[in-house]
Amino acid sequence: MKTYSMTDTGIMREMNQDYFFASDEPVGNLPNLYIVADGMGGHRAGDYASRYTTQRVVASVSRNRDEEPVTILKEAITTANRLLIEEAAEDESRRGMGTTLVAATIMDGRLFVANIGDSRLYLVDRDIRQITRDHSLVAEMVRIGEVDVQTAREHPDKNIITRAIGAGAGVEADFFEIELAPGNQILICTDGLTNMVEDSVIRDIMLRADPLEKRVGLLVETANHNGGRDNITVMIIEPFM
Repeated sequence: MKTYSMTDTGIMREMNQDYFFASDEPVGNLPNLYIVADGMGGHRAGDYASRYTTQRVVASVSRNRDEEPVTILKEAITTANRLLIEEAAEDESRRGMGTTLVAATIMDGRLFVANIGDSRLYLVDRDIRQITRDHSLVAEMVRIGEVDVQTAREHPDKNIITRAIGAGAGVEADFFEIELAPGNQILICTDGLTNMVEDSVIRDIMLRADPLEKRVGLLVETANHNGGRDNITVMIIEPFM
């Protein structure tokens, strides 16, 4: 197992509201844990939301004695959501803050993923496949056929999120389970990458023979070269060495 992660403020933003956590070593009863979060809110609130939520998820996973990865992740997300709502209620400057969240673990050759919001997890081999589903207004419009994928990339409402940690007590994550195969790479990223770089270009960069660190850096560099309109976080996991 090998992992490399990078986060960058981008060209247009003054503050980085993304946050990530990556451990190839056990966290509680999970053999590894990978998290990417993209915060939203007023000045510093988004930064706080992504960092706080990630830390609360890690803390919950560390304490959980369950053996089932989906149960562990679900309880951690529920706890983090409740605590973030409580934090927002106690500080006027943090009212309305929230964050996307992708959390993943690899166990016995299978990838378990939890997702809320429009940060993404991809599986890359010879092709690239988005595993998570975006929880956004425009993604819903694409799913029902109101707009096509290319139009969606430039839609004025593309940043409206329909699910987020902190948005309400009843927020639910989507869960995915994927069987991995030799040669698979996993990409977890925020929309600062996917809004700036086409999936086909992401795939081509990930399939280069360059070292892992260089490929991660090149993805960030390409997003910035294309405009860098948002914070960019990129995490690549190579499950099979």
